[in-house]
Amino acid sequence: MGNFSASPSQQTLLITGTDTEVGKTVLTSALAAYWRQYHSQQSLGLMKLLQTGIGDEEHYQALFGDQGHWQLVTPLRFTAPLAPPIAAAQEGKTVDLALLWQALTQLQSKHPRVLVEALGGLGSPVTPELTVADIAGLWRLPTLLVAPVKLGCLGQIIAHVALARQCQVPLKGIVLSCRKKHAEEQLQAWADPTLIEHLTQIPVLGVIPHLKEKETLDPLCLAQKAAELELEQLHGVFDLSQA
Repeated sequence: MGNFSASPSQQTLLITGTDTEVGKTVLTSALAAYWRQYHSQQSLGLMKLLQTGIGDEEHYQALFGDQGHWQLVTPLRFTAPLAPPIAAAQEGKTVDLALLWQALTQLQSKHPRVLVEALGGLGSPVTPELTVADIAGLWRLPTLLVAPVKLGCLGQIIAHVALARQCQVPLKGIVLSCRKKHAEEQLQAWADPTLIEHLTQIPVLGVIPHLKEKETLDPLCLAQKAAELELEQLHGVFDLSQA
């Protein structure tokens, strides 16, 4: 498959999580909205690594529509909302990593910034042999880890950081996500950022608050939430402040 390495003129960021439904799509949308808000003349590539079932690709289309200066690519789709190897097998198919790699490199050749939303968690299987963490490590993709603010999330975060290190994933930061309505009120009790940083040695870039459904489809709202994160931590990796 070869290795991938971002260059100053071509930067790519993978958004992954500790599980399904933890806020990957919201964070990816927020970063994309932020880029479009402050760099409207600079193109952006957006890739869903692969999709099972429906949801994410449709969300991005609803959010950004046919507005210019962005391109959405979903190189593989399977009907059943299951782990990709299982969903593919149900259709008599396999997950073609070469196709995913080709789609990514083509997107990189056209856009100075590329956001890639993964599927499930870092440990989720992409093929019968490889997980998201394996792919991120093999392709040397700078990565953000999204974790929900909930009881038990500390253990999940620590385990996923350990997996990232094992697979040599260039993990650049953690973003906490308040999927539940009152999660932010329990932040210090359930997901103390200082404790997370001490235990993992990975910076916590901030918190995405609980958003109503209409807010997740509001580019201005999403861009503001991204602006509240410590995006300067990504300088040299995915410079949102630079054209």
